Amino acid sequence: MPKIKSHSGAKKRLNKTGTGKIKRAKANKSHIMTKKTRSRKRKLRQSSTVGSANEKQARTLIPYK
Repeated sequence: MPKIKSHSGAKKRLNKTGTGKIKRAKANKSHIMTKKTRSRKRKLRQSSTVGSANEKQARTLIPYK
C-alpha cells in the first residue's frame, strides 16, 4: 500500500491541536480593513476550530499533521 498524501493546500491552512481538534484561521481579514471595526478585527485575529460538519473531511486532508 502506498502512503496517504496530505493535501498541500490544507497542510498550509490547518493544524491539529494537542487535544486533536483542527485549528484554522478566520476568514475576512485579508483586505478592506478600513471599514471593519476595531473589535471585529481583533476577533478575526483569534484562531478558530473546524466545525463538526467539516471535521471528518479535514482529518482526511491532513492525516499526519
